[in-house]
Amino acid sequence: MPRPRKRLPGAAGPDEGPAGKRTQTKNPGEASAKVENSSPQKTSASKNCAKNLSSYWLMKSEPESRLAKGVDVKFSIEDLKAQPKQTACWDGVRNYQARNFLRAMKLEEEAFFYHSNCKEPGIAGLMKIVKEAYPDHTQFEKNNPHYDPSSKEDNPKWSMRSLTSF
Repeated sequence: MPRPRKRLPGAAGPDEGPAGKRTQTKNPGEASAKVENSSPQKTSASKNCAKNLSSYWLMKSEPESRLAKGVDVKFSIEDLKAQPKQTACWDGVRNYQARNFLRAMKLEEEAFFYHSNCKEPGIAGLMKIVKEAYPDHTQFEKNNPHYDPSSKEDNPKWSMRSLTSF
């Protein structure tokens, strides 16, 4: 049996790390991915290895119909592709950690479109970030399922991004 390796303090293992963080893969077409090591300590081997890797965000959506406050919140890769210029805003995020990741995304970075809460969950396509983070308008619309009465227009809590399929 192989001996377990000792880890540096604060270093994340191959299956550890903050959920929703960027994933890395050698081939953009591969579905397997590893969570990016967010530790400030890096070895020379990890620096050389990182030069050959691409980074992707993982963004999940529910492709099957689901009603929230009487509104169908379904959104699939097919819905994105049906939009003008295959571009749409990613709205309705109401999780603080996910919101912070949205704000951290940079223009032209890429993301996996992940179908969740469905019969066949998994990566359904690739997207590209095409607009900086901006306030999510749905937080102010009282009849929207993503309405947040505690959010103020002069200091919005929630952000969204515009993405395009490719």
